[in-house]
Order: sequence, then structure tokens, then C-alpha cells
Amino acid sequence: MSKRSDNIAALRAQGCNCCQVVLRSFEDQVDVSREELMRFGAAFGGGMGSMQATCGALCAAQMLLGLKIYEGSRINPDARAMLEAFREKCGAVTCREIKGIDTGKPLIEDCKDCIRNAIELLIEKGYYSE
Repeated sequence: MSKRSDNIAALRAQGCNCCQVVLRSFEDQVDVSREELMRFGAAFGGGMGSMQATCGALCAAQMLLGLKIYEGSRINPDARAMLEAFREKCGAVTCREIKGIDTGKPLIEDCKDCIRNAIELLIEKGYYSE
């Protein structure tokens, strides 16, 4: 497990949503201020606007992917691979499915697991370093 995952609880305690936690976990590796990262991720908590849509942690991973490889690259194959790897780890990509809103059977124990998985994928796939 990455040491970047060690700050999840502290960032959540500061009021960060899932997206903001993932973004802030790599703030030392991007050329974007902490305030901008917080603003970028503000509307992605609870599955984009609290609508239980795409998981905020996955949205953040995709944003960070774009910050890393956008220039001069075609990003869609990498973005698709990130989404599929996240689905494999979490069982789904929407907050609604992951939390088991309709079924009453969550696919993960806690949102921290989705955050941790997004952080780990960014490192495992070599986009960001430990």
C-alpha cells in the first residue's frame, strides 16, 4: 500500500470529498495549486454532484491522468484502461453501484477503499510516483 494512501483519513477530516482527496494526494507532483485542486474536485463528491454517478475518486484519477499525459498524447486509451482497472478493483464505476444504493449490498466496505484504489492505480500504472 502506498504511503500516499496514509493521508486519506486526515484529508477527509478536513472536509475533502473523495475526488479532492485523490487530487490532493498528488499535489506535490502537479503544477496546480492546492486551492485549484480543491475547486476542480468540489462538485465530484457523492458521485458527481451527489447524484451517485461516476465515483469521485475515479474522476480525480482521470483528471490527474489528463494533467500527466495530455500534452502531445491521445488520452482515451489510457483513460479507458484506468476506468476498467478501477472497475476491476471496486466492482463498478458509479457511486450508486459501489455503495449498493439499489441492491442494499455495497461492493466495498467504505469510500476510503475507492480513494485508495484510485491512488494505487495512478502509481501502479506509472503515471505518478510514490
